[in-house]
Amino acid sequence: MSLNPSRDLRADATPHATHGPSLAFDNVVVRYPGRTVAALNAVSLDARAGQLTAVVGPNGSGKSTLVRALLRLTPVASGSIRVGDDMLSSIAPRAFATRVAVVPQREEPVMPMHVEDFVALGRHAHRSAFGTLRAEDRHAIDSALAKSGMQHAAQRRTDQLSGGEWQRVRIARALAQDARIIVLDEPTSFLDIAHEMAVFELLDTLAREGRTVLLVSHQLNLVARFAAKIVVLHSGSVAASGSAADVMQGELLERVYDWPLVITRDPAVGALSLLPLRRRGPVQR
Repeated sequence: MSLNPSRDLRADATPHATHGPSLAFDNVVVRYPGRTVAALNAVSLDARAGQLTAVVGPNGSGKSTLVRALLRLTPVASGSIRVGDDMLSSIAPRAFATRVAVVPQREEPVMPMHVEDFVALGRHAHRSAFGTLRAEDRHAIDSALAKSGMQHAAQRRTDQLSGGEWQRVRIARALAQDARIIVLDEPTSFLDIAHEMAVFELLDTLAREGRTVLLVSHQLNLVARFAAKIVVLHSGSVAASGSAADVMQGELLERVYDWPLVITRDPAVGALSLLPLRRRGPVQR
């Protein structure tokens, strides 16, 4: 397999397309009942059309709370969220679904259904309440299954899928929505290396087509290769924001992740890479 280093320096590249709506969080504060510390403490970030924006950070840093606030599953104590030029609070749920597609971190179907029918749920906001699938809906579903690599499983039931297959089917449903903004919370969980890379390549393609892509991920090394902008959360606050060169700093990330590490540059693709160290040396045998 040949490697093309130029394709992996995306973090330093400028966006390929700038049309389309942005997604912005402005000084957002979220507090969960019974907790003394805010889950999000005046968090501001913007995801722009034509680029992949990634949110990273350790467990409990507030990454998934951002997505929950966007989905209005948890109230925002102060601050605001904007979708394009509109305040989130002013957008009706059905209109929101035509503009923003979200792949949450955890989700289980209420009952098993065929994969094709599950992906078709992404077309709900584009149809009348009892409307049948139109040709354009069928095309969107077929295209989404193909892009996610799950067209072969269209007639399988969702309870027959592996964890990785289920992840890709959920991504397919989001693609079927045909929204200009797509938000994904840990979409590569349960995926093997090949499918993990395929997801990042797909998100890169969507961004280059002019969509706004906001990704929450633990895969910092892959994020550094693909994301134009990285936002690092730590204890509910923004610890750093910028390109891979801006945030892939050893001292910063050691503090955020509370673990010894070094930042290197991958000799094969030229991307910055985080290498965690052992706190103690290897056990002598």
